[in-house]
Amino acid sequence: MGLLDENTAALQQIVDSRCTTVLTMNVKTIAVYVLGFFFTVFLCNGVYTLFRPLSQPRILSEFIVGLFLTHVPFIRKEINSEELNKTLNYLADFGMVCHMFVLGLEIDHCIFFQPPTGETKVACTGMISTFILSFAVTSFLQVPDVQNTEFNLSLSVILSGTASPLLTRLITDLKIGKSDIGRFVVSTGVQSDMISTLLLAIGFLIFDPMKHFELRKSQVIIAMLSTLAVEMLMAAKLTPLLMNWVNNENPEGKPMKGSHLILSVAFVVFVCGCSPTIAGFNSMLSAFLAGLFMPREGRISKMMIAKINYFLTTIFYPLLFFWVGAEVHLTGFEGNHFRPWTRLCFLLLIATVGKVVGTMVTGVMLGFHWLESGSIGLLLNIKGHLQVYLAIIAAKNKIVSTSSSMAMLVGIFLTIIFEPLVVAQIIERARKRSPTQRMALQWLDPTNELRILLCLQGPQNVTSAINFMEISRGTPDPGIMVYVTDMIELTDRIASTVAHGEGMDAVTVTDQGVMDMREQITKEIQTYLDEDGEGINLRRTLALATINNLHQDISILAEDLLVSLLVVPFHKHQQADGKLNIGHSGFRHVNRKVLRHAPCSVGILVDRGLGSINRISRSGVSLYAAVIFIGGKDDREALAYAGRVALHHGVKLTVTRFLLDANSDNNGSSRPGRPRANTSEQEEEMKLDDECFAEFYDKHVARGRVAYMEKYLVNSGQTFSALRSMEGQYGLFIVGRGGGRVNSVLTAGMNDWEECPELGPIGDILSASDFSTTASILIIQQHSLKGELAGLDDEFSIM
Repeated sequence: MGLLDENTAALQQIVDSRCTTVLTMNVKTIAVYVLGFFFTVFLCNGVYTLFRPLSQPRILSEFIVGLFLTHVPFIRKEINSEELNKTLNYLADFGMVCHMFVLGLEIDHCIFFQPPTGETKVACTGMISTFILSFAVTSFLQVPDVQNTEFNLSLSVILSGTASPLLTRLITDLKIGKSDIGRFVVSTGVQSDMISTLLLAIGFLIFDPMKHFELRKSQVIIAMLSTLAVEMLMAAKLTPLLMNWVNNENPEGKPMKGSHLILSVAFVVFVCGCSPTIAGFNSMLSAFLAGLFMPREGRISKMMIAKINYFLTTIFYPLLFFWVGAEVHLTGFEGNHFRPWTRLCFLLLIATVGKVVGTMVTGVMLGFHWLESGSIGLLLNIKGHLQVYLAIIAAKNKIVSTSSSMAMLVGIFLTIIFEPLVVAQIIERARKRSPTQRMALQWLDPTNELRILLCLQGPQNVTSAINFMEISRGTPDPGIMVYVTDMIELTDRIASTVAHGEGMDAVTVTDQGVMDMREQITKEIQTYLDEDGEGINLRRTLALATINNLHQDISILAEDLLVSLLVVPFHKHQQADGKLNIGHSGFRHVNRKVLRHAPCSVGILVDRGLGSINRISRSGVSLYAAVIFIGGKDDREALAYAGRVALHHGVKLTVTRFLLDANSDNNGSSRPGRPRANTSEQEEEMKLDDECFAEFYDKHVARGRVAYMEKYLVNSGQTFSALRSMEGQYGLFIVGRGGGRVNSVLTAGMNDWEECPELGPIGDILSASDFSTTASILIIQQHSLKGELAGLDDEFSIM
């Protein structure tokens, strides 16, 4: 009995000792893990801030921080422990499964069933040329220690691919996401990434990378293929049923039920885990294939994409490079030898040359300029997280040496570093191609003909358009050139009647309704010109596109015709009671886009009586018009247009200047004062305002052509009252949209309750339903040079 007690006590002592050791090791592991995570995320943010002026992406700072932290001696010592090493491996594997699942979920698999587009052709030719060049050269580089054709095939596929998530984020951050080349590159990168990943999945089916790429047995291939087929069938057919039911049970705006969320996540995990669990297929590739065939729309899918991307960005990617640093030994690069540098240079050169050559060949066939084709190839050469992960896994499994693995890593990051330089060159070329001439009335040479693009939505705009031409005609020499353009929304019915030709009238619409409308407009305008069209030259044009793209057709017309003023009708029309109806929301979006992208000055004409005047006569005053001048480039442009109106004998024009009463006191007395300029730019704006108004005053007011009034105001409340006091006195107001105003105190707060921001604060008040029902308003925005491309907020074309 005593012996038994002694043995029990000894056993208990051993157990306690082991538990204490395990507990101590786990505490150390957790401490190092928490410390590493905290410093990794914190330092990543700091280093990213340092690199941001150089436009370098976040992945670069994550790599540097991960490499630095893991080579700090006391952290390095703990990393070598088996527990922490296992934890980091599990995290890396789990994170990459999530990364690949979201990658597949964000790609539309319907690309397979669509005719090949330009993006598809560029993606395929870039991959093929890179693959051929890589397979021909890598065998001589001896990347694996033992020559292996299957590995060279895999490496060639990896070099042919594109890290589309990183490319998309980079294109957006560098502010060319709305350009034609930006959209093209993103779409091409996604297709390249999808094709390369599918090829890797096929390669994994046939070869076993864990056994030196040994050819799998036919039974294993059939088992993997069968489970993959079942998995993709479940993803494509069963997942939509479940997701639709969950989405219907949890409509937008209501909290998601926890049970439904758990059920959805569990089903997704079940689908993604079928082939790895049953047949031993790779879990990352399985997650990608499952995500590829799952529906992208719906609340659940969008929530998964958002939450997983947040996890990847904030937690996983920093930890991934902590894991990379833990697996990398800097001394293993063998930099004192020639071969590692040869591998590095040739791997980078192969991937770059292959992509550029492939895209340039296809670019020539598609009609791209060679510089743009080369830029596309360089951008598509970017590699990212998947390639980093595979390079480390290859070294861990002794497929390649540590030296080769590090050469791959350095090559990957070199493909990332020069991407901002490529984008900078794209923006620079776009700036050089963008118009440098100020297409505005203020800068128009008086001896040159004024060119106007006058857009009409239909016959209801004809009378106001005729009267607008009449008051804008100026003197017969040099006169005006008016391009009257019909804005036609391209519907399926109209699209079936479109015939294409050449020249200015490249598109002809044979739809009877459109033909009758255009003929009616042409007849009325021609009648006006036949009666009294001296000094007016007219051409008829057509802008035909969907509502989303109509602004592009209008802007292209304006650019091709070199017009100085583009006039579009307001989207609301006057009713019988004098009020404006709710209008066509589609044309409102067209107007707002035209304001952003037009290559010239833009005017929006709110017709509330200008179209009811049968004809503005030149024998007597038939229209009283007013110009509101507060200041800024838009008001200067409005004043420049008013100078032409002042030449018309049938218009009595009054210019009212709102000035800031900067010296008002509590006794109610006021003296005119000049507002204080806070910056040199504001001082310059005020100087331009004074010079512009002084010139207008000398030309028109001093000669008695135009009446002049001044109003000294303190704030926007008085501005509103002053505008209301003008109600009923004028049939047309000419105002600037409000850009560049220094006297912002006179309009401060008005933007908060604007009904139509595209009209500006003054135009919005004058066009309000409780203002005069007989006063039309012309709101003018001056053209800004596109040489100042900001990128993200600008749509520019370069291809």
